[in-house]
Amino acid sequence: MHDKNFVQHPLIKPKIMQSRIYQESILGTAVGKNTLCVIPTGLGKTSIAILLAAYRLEKFPDSKAMVLAPTKPLVNQHIKTFKEFLDIDENEFQVLTGTVKQTQRMEFYESKKIIFATPQTVQNDLNENIFSLKDFSLLVIDEAHHAIGNYAYPFVVKKYLEQADNQRILALTASPGGTRDKINEIYENLGMEAVEIKTEQDEDVSPWVKEKEIEYVGVELPESFIKIKQLLNEVYESRIQTLRKMRHVGRRKPSKKDLIALQLNLRKGINQGNKWAFLAASYVAQAIKIEHAIGLLETQGIHSLEKYWKKLGQDKTKAAKKLVNNRQVSNSIFLTHELSERGSKHPKIGKLCSIVSQQVREKPNSKMIIFANYRDSVKEIANVLGSIENVKPVILIGQKEGLSQKEQIETIKQFERNEYNTLVTTSIGEEGLHLSSADIAIFYEPVASEIRNIQRKGRVARIKIGRIIFLVTKGTRDEAYYWTAKRKEKQMMKTLYDMKNSDSSFQGTLDKGF
Repeated sequence: MHDKNFVQHPLIKPKIMQSRIYQESILGTAVGKNTLCVIPTGLGKTSIAILLAAYRLEKFPDSKAMVLAPTKPLVNQHIKTFKEFLDIDENEFQVLTGTVKQTQRMEFYESKKIIFATPQTVQNDLNENIFSLKDFSLLVIDEAHHAIGNYAYPFVVKKYLEQADNQRILALTASPGGTRDKINEIYENLGMEAVEIKTEQDEDVSPWVKEKEIEYVGVELPESFIKIKQLLNEVYESRIQTLRKMRHVGRRKPSKKDLIALQLNLRKGINQGNKWAFLAASYVAQAIKIEHAIGLLETQGIHSLEKYWKKLGQDKTKAAKKLVNNRQVSNSIFLTHELSERGSKHPKIGKLCSIVSQQVREKPNSKMIIFANYRDSVKEIANVLGSIENVKPVILIGQKEGLSQKEQIETIKQFERNEYNTLVTTSIGEEGLHLSSADIAIFYEPVASEIRNIQRKGRVARIKIGRIIFLVTKGTRDEAYYWTAKRKEKQMMKTLYDMKNSDSSFQGTLDKGF
């Protein structure tokens, strides 16, 4: 398989793909079993898919391959990478999304060798019986952690296992989730038979890992913010106290997840004519709204909170009206407005500005990515950074937030062409999009999700040494989320290794060809 460290195969262009031992060992398993492959972003998950496609298409010359990814930008990225490495006529590759007419899609399923598509499109076409997966010898599932609930992946896999003559599935993700149940669900939904996991610490992986410095930068909440927080805490605690007396809540500090689950249960009660559920539902709704306001204050700042109060003022629900008329809440609204008038900002903004300006002073050619959870924060951050010398920020947000996929792709291209040096993005920038490496990634707030945390960290240090900075407001949910994600990530690794080891009776072997 080696030619001075290049992959040799009749369907792979010569002297183009570097040979990496860890990719070959994963491939060894994937050749013989449907495999869930978990490796960090930037270490070539797509290369493993390309190697397996070459193997399957050579073994079954009359067959086809299908590569699925959740979004159009990702699908377009995959076709580009496959074309780069596979020695197959470019006319044999085809992207299929909802924008291609169904009659054309029918024809392409029939005539093309490798189909790149969104799972929703394939699901719709299978539902309408416009094609069969009979001739597909490989199905690649990218961002496999989506394969839960009603998502299209499980449906497509089920059909593939029913229809395909020569079946092989490769599922790829950097992070399938922290709990055994979640990983098992993905594993089963995708018809998996083996798990392959690699971490940056593995001996065969570490030579390919770019060095990352991870920094934790704490900021203190100012007195003026604490004053508002205390008022809101009083309101929140009184609502929780009432719900405990009504025996709807057991814990003194229920999580937001607990409250949302309770809200769903109470709605069911209301639908069944339970009058008491109405009153409890109102208290839960108030608690959720106040909890959200405290979160905005702690992690985002006055600008976001002010916008939220305006929204609450226009909310016609009983819960919202009760809150707006509450003395502590109206005091909080008044104090928020006062601070907003004075241009008061969250201390993270100041800290962010000093980190960014120091970075461009020391390394004028720096590329930076800043992640924030809310669209409003993204806009505020881009606005503030735009006033710093030599900082050229651009915003990347999702379709729901107002940027079409075409505009997203264009924004990424502009960032790659160095028209902008700072990308300020919501969660859209986390998943799968091959942003050329940044020198520095700043998390404006930590996230409690181990999946999102891993995705974000993978955006840095693809090519060169990277710094990752977490901005954390001390004594707030920022701090709790930071440690929660760390704990879940650890748990996820342990679970995956357990699953892999329980499967160690099978050692993948490669046929001659590689």
